[in-house]
Amino acid sequence: KQVKGISIKTPFARMSYADSMAKYGCDKPDLRFALEHIDVSEIAHKSDFAVFKSAIDKGGIVKGITVPGGGAKFSRKEIDAYIAFAQSLGAAGLAWMKVTGQGLESSITKFFNTAAQKQLISKLQAKEGDLLFFCAGEEKLVHNTMWKVRLKLGEDLGLINKDEFNFCWINHFPLFEWNADEEKWDAMHHIFTMPRDEDLKYLEENPGKVRGKLYDLVLNGVELSSGSIRIHKPEIQERVMKVIGMTMEEAQNKFGFLLQAFKYGAPP
Repeated sequence: KQVKGISIKTPFARMSYADSMAKYGCDKPDLRFALEHIDVSEIAHKSDFAVFKSAIDKGGIVKGITVPGGGAKFSRKEIDAYIAFAQSLGAAGLAWMKVTGQGLESSITKFFNTAAQKQLISKLQAKEGDLLFFCAGEEKLVHNTMWKVRLKLGEDLGLINKDEFNFCWINHFPLFEWNADEEKWDAMHHIFTMPRDEDLKYLEENPGKVRGKLYDLVLNGVELSSGSIRIHKPEIQERVMKVIGMTMEEAQNKFGFLLQAFKYGAPP
């Protein structure tokens, strides 16, 4: 306000981590333009396209994104450039389809019957003249790829208003993530974040459902700051440590100063 003479609309929008990942593939979305990703795994698995079916059978997902007017605007060379871009991010590539008056058009549409094509068009809210991009694979890789593809599309298509400041709070982050290599739960951020009250019941039986009392402030795709309510109850701290396989002896060695402080009462 003082520097640029711009009034920012408050309160800022709020979005859960789960919604942010589902729609934008990241936890710091640029909300100045649309182009949300949509999970089409269910439809893709009913097709005869082996690449999609194999990815889903291995526990992965298929996500699609609609490029407005891209079917008419993008040449095959430009589409290939996006495929190469996705490959540079570690993905196998991008599948694509153009939306025409007769349905979907590309080298892979033969693997999708008429009903499946209609379902894809409906799910992706696509119109004639649009282009559809798809990415299949392990969830984390697909999210990262589609996040970057979306940002590139936003830039290339001139969809981003550079004068807009779109703030958003991201909250309800998971407290733990599964470490497949070591077959154990790890803290997603750190082990001192207070679990949400309604999720405490899941700490022992289903740690993956436990969300923390932490939040990020995001502006135009950039994380500006973050904060949390810290665990200020020793019994909860001990339960959280047990989830990641840390004994109280290890905890005392590493964080004894903090645990000791709790005995005198610690503010959130």
